[in-house]
This record gives sequence, C-alpha cells and structure tokens, in this order.
Amino acid sequence: MTRITAPASRPRARAERPLRASGDTQHVTHALPEHLADWQLPVAWSWGSEGLWTQHRHHQEVIDALGRSLSLVSAPDSSHAPWLEAEARALAHRNHPAVPTTYHYWATYADSRRGPGYLRRWIAGETIGARLVRAGPEDVPTVLRVMREIGSTISYLHDAGSVHGALSVHSVWTTPMGRLWLLDWQWAVPLASVPDALAPDATGMPLPPEWTDGWAPTALSDQWQLAALCFHALTGERPPLADIPPISLVRPEVPPSVSNVLDRALRVDPGQRFTSVGTMVRAMDRVLGSRTVLTMSGESMAASRESPEVRLRWALADDYEVLAPLGAGTFGSVWRVRDLSLGREVALKLLHPHVARDERAVGRFRREARLAAQLAHPSIVPIYDWDSRGDVSWYTMELAEGGSVAELVARAGARTLAEVAPQIDAVLSGLAAAHAVGILHRDLKPENLLIDRYRRWRIADFGIANPAGEEAAGASGTPAFSPPEQLLGEPQEAAADCFSIAAIVAFVLTGAPPFGDVDSKVIIARELSGDLDVSSFQPEVGEWIRKGLAPQPEDRFADAAQMQESWRVAAGAALERERHVPWWKRIFGGEEPTAGESEWGQQGIAGA
Repeated sequence: MTRITAPASRPRARAERPLRASGDTQHVTHALPEHLADWQLPVAWSWGSEGLWTQHRHHQEVIDALGRSLSLVSAPDSSHAPWLEAEARALAHRNHPAVPTTYHYWATYADSRRGPGYLRRWIAGETIGARLVRAGPEDVPTVLRVMREIGSTISYLHDAGSVHGALSVHSVWTTPMGRLWLLDWQWAVPLASVPDALAPDATGMPLPPEWTDGWAPTALSDQWQLAALCFHALTGERPPLADIPPISLVRPEVPPSVSNVLDRALRVDPGQRFTSVGTMVRAMDRVLGSRTVLTMSGESMAASRESPEVRLRWALADDYEVLAPLGAGTFGSVWRVRDLSLGREVALKLLHPHVARDERAVGRFRREARLAAQLAHPSIVPIYDWDSRGDVSWYTMELAEGGSVAELVARAGARTLAEVAPQIDAVLSGLAAAHAVGILHRDLKPENLLIDRYRRWRIADFGIANPAGEEAAGASGTPAFSPPEQLLGEPQEAAADCFSIAAIVAFVLTGAPPFGDVDSKVIIARELSGDLDVSSFQPEVGEWIRKGLAPQPEDRFADAAQMQESWRVAAGAALERERHVPWWKRIFGGEEPTAGESEWGQQGIAGA
C-alpha cells in the first residue's frame, strides 16, 4: 500500500491507521449467524428471515410483540462489545431524519441469554452501490438530493464535534419510497472506542488524497468523500486517485454551475475546498435557486414554472414540504411530502397538467380518493385528504415506505410461500371488504400492492375501480394481471379481481407473470387457452392458482371472501407439509446440509 504523510494540522484528525481492501464489505445472510444461535428473544418475539453482514457488524431482522420489523445490530467478535455499546450510545443521542434511532440496548447478563446488541428500525431497501449495479448511474436530480440530504446529515454530525469517516455508495441506503439513510456508524465514534488497528474496509470506498498514511478522517475528508459519492453515483465509477476530471465532462447533462460545486469539494488540497459541508450544501442551494426544478427524467435542470414540482410547491403553499419525487405514470405523478401541520410524511398523488384540465378526469380522480377513503381497512392504503388549487389537483395517502410488491420482486427475486401466505391472506381480507360493498378494484397488480414500514402488503390505486350500480365494462387494467373478459372490454364481476390476485401470487412465487408480459393479444390467447403449468408450486397452491386463473369467470372463485377461505386451506396444507420436511432437504433437494447452514436459511432481500 502506498504510504505518504498527511498534514498534521487537520482539525479533529484521528491517529492514522492502515487501510486495506478485503473485497467483501456487505452481503445478505440467509441463515441465523453462529453468534446469535444461543440468543433467547423476549416472549412473543421472533427471528425474521433476513440479515446483513457489514464491517464488524451483523444486522438481523427481528419481529417484536407488536409485529414490527426491527434490526438487531450485533458484533460477531465478542471482544468488540465495548465498541458496539459506544456506537449504540452515540446513535441514541442523534436526532436527524437520516440517522436510525436506537430503541434499546441489550447488555450481556448471565440469565438473559441475549446481548450485547441494540435495536433500531429495520431498513428495507438497498445501498446506492447496489442500485448502481442493478440499474446503472443515477439521474442528476437524485444525486443532488443525495448530496443535500446526506450533506445535511454530515453537517449535523460535524456540529456535534464528530466525523463519519467512511462515506461511500455502500454506506447510504435508499428505500423504495426515496428516503435516504446513512449507516456505517461504527466508525463515527471516539477513536478510543474503536479496537486498535481497525479501520474501514477500503473496498468501494473513495480515499481522499490526504489519506496518504492510512485512515485519518476529518470534516474536510468527509466533504471530499461526499462529493466522491456523488461523482460515483453520476458516472458509475469512483473518482480516480489523481487528475479527477470535471464532472460536466464525464456527465455532460450536469449543469456547469452544479459541476463547479462538486469539483471544488473534490480538490486535492483540503484548504481549497469549502470551509464546511454546510457551506457546500448552501452553495448548491444558491446555484439551484428556490424555484429550480429537478426533472424526473434525468435531463438537464431548468427553472420552469410549468414543471410538476414548481406547480406543486405553488399549490401546496405552506401546508406541505415537497421532499422527493417517487414516480410518474400516464395520469399523474407521486411525491413524498411532509404534512407541516401534523409533522408527518405522506405520499401525494398529483394529476398531470393536461389531465387536470379534463373535468371528467378530475371527477374520476376525486372518485378514486373517495372510494379508497370509504374502505377503512388495515389492508387498504388510507387516504387522508383531497384538494385542488387552480388547475392543480391532488390527494394525500399514507406513505408506503417499503415500496411496492413489484419493486420487492425486482430487487430481491421470488418470495417464499411462508413469506407470501399471510400477506395474501391480509390482501384478500381487504379486497373482500371492497367486494362486500360492491366495489371492484379492476387494476390489481404488484405495483398496486404497497408495503408499509412493518412489511404489510396493502391495496392502493382505485383509479379504475367500479362502485356498485355502475357498469363494469371497458378494456382497462394491466394486461399481465387482468382477466380475459377485462382485456376484451366485456362486463366484469368480482371474479375478475380474483383472477388478478391469483396472477399476483404466481408472480411473487416465481418472479414472472403466469402468462408473460408481452403483447396483450398474446396474453389474451394464453389466458383463454387455459394452458397453465403449475408444476412448480405445491399441489394445493397450484390448484388454487389454476382455479383463480380459469378462463371463464364462473369457474373461478366467486369473490375475495371465498378465495380467502380457499387460500387458507391450500396454503395451510402446503406449509404444514413443508414443516415436516427436513429443512436441508427443502433447500438442497435431498443433499446433506453443508456446514454453517441452518433452518433459518431462506431467500432474502437486502435490508439493514
């Protein structure tokens, strides 16, 4: 490793420690780790199915007595217990939206059979680094939001007299709903708490040019790493160790004024950077201006009073703070906003301008909000408010922090029956409540099943729902999850929703729609043929799916209540059979289990 001497006059510098690259800083666990094997959780608590190894830490999902998903953070090396406690104490006194709060610390006691470890909220999502691998470089608005929100977090940390020291695309997590979290807090503790000779793994972490003799973080090196993180997210590569090119040359759509701010923070000489991260963030805000819009398409930014964000900020006035775009569709866009009167974050659905000028479209939009608001059920996303101002129409609903089922499968692959069974039962319960009052959803698909922070699946988007007394006909819905009668524009009954639920179950268990997702004519032909292979499912579940996807409505379940009753029987029988099959045979197909595996081995997603 190249070693040179760093300036000795840096404020708050730590004693320099060698930096090494191990090549493996994070990976998802599918088994309960050995150091937790003898833990005894409190009564009515249970282990979750997922975990994550990070540098000298393990994060295991646990379910508390209230059904909440929490993260148990522990240190596999027992000698690191004082370090872990210092981390928990430091986080317990932090109060920032991007810093996970410590709920409880379990010390080690002889009679408790648990500890040491601390509990915080479970964060479902992925690192920016994992997202770069999966989807490629981020768009400009997303990266600038990362710079602002993580910059705000780092500035908050610096004001408290501490530094982070391990910023990279692997230390920032993003949830499906766009919330950002900063992790790797084990390094942001007093140096005396970190075991001798330990330093962050250099794999994937940008190394400031002043770290010439090892790890010696300061407020100015945090600033450089933040800018390097943005460079990495914009270009897909870490900045080179020398002669870093201007960002606008590597990514031409970045406005020169924005590039200038990031380029200054990446200068080799710390004295030529901004005096603080707070100054850097304020400089970016001055460049962008309060009326500047970050386009959702990733194109160049421009101040435009006709953009969705400017229209939204104008309409919401002082009632809501616009935080981030969540997505856009044919009829509108969805935003994460903060309700300033109640101090909570919510999702806001906004009609596109050309749609908002159509009185019929606005009427249907209002009806969607009214229908969903009438269906007060734990498995239906609640609607909070409807309003309009000028040609801007919107409604607010609960923020689904876990994103959608479609995003879950895209991010983590097919799910297990054990995970899916209770969720589908709950969804069917909510759908049965709608069917009981004569409301058909007519657009059930993985994108419209949202996941809250406690991992519950909930029904959303009643945009083309059909209330009692109205004609339920017309071609609509999403082809891959819609029954043939709906795609052909024929009248639909509750059995149409049942078809969609069966298609969703097949999708989440296999990772692909049962009839494909190509041309709608091809899908209709496959649906009408009744040629469906269910051999990959447990027999009872396969027959349940086959009945739900029957070509003729009269051959399906009559409504969601009947479908739910049958689901409980089918899924229950399949899970009971699985329970009596040795875990190693279920996983390895008859081979003997390998060392280190346990019955906790299940397919998981990235989370911490």
